[in-house]
Amino acid sequence: MKKGFTLVEIMIVVAIIGLLAAIAIPSFMRARTTAQKNACINNLRQIEGAKEQYALENGMTNYATFSGFGLICPDYVKSFPNCPASTNLGTQEKSATISALDYNIQILGSNALCRIVAATHVLP
Repeated sequence: MKKGFTLVEIMIVVAIIGLLAAIAIPSFMRARTTAQKNACINNLRQIEGAKEQYALENGMTNYATFSGFGLICPDYVKSFPNCPASTNLGTQEKSATISALDYNIQILGSNALCRIVAATHVLP
């Protein structure tokens, strides 16, 4: 008697693996998107906290504007965050210039905005 697998058995195994992959991959993509959204919203909260602290310590009132990235200081934000969905990540060091492409700090009294995925990356 010969040992081994028939072509039909191998095709059934490949079909089952393909079916499992077709089910799993969209779930992984959804989980990745949700994780990026939650990380971005957390970054927006950190920016807002730093903005409020900066304004409080410098006597600013609502609707005051921030000159550049004045929040980038060890007292307020150690390193300015980037949106996890951004293509500006990678080996580049996080800096104000790169982050300016990701987040819009806005004026005091309004929430910071994500420029990468503005529709879903919003503070609640």
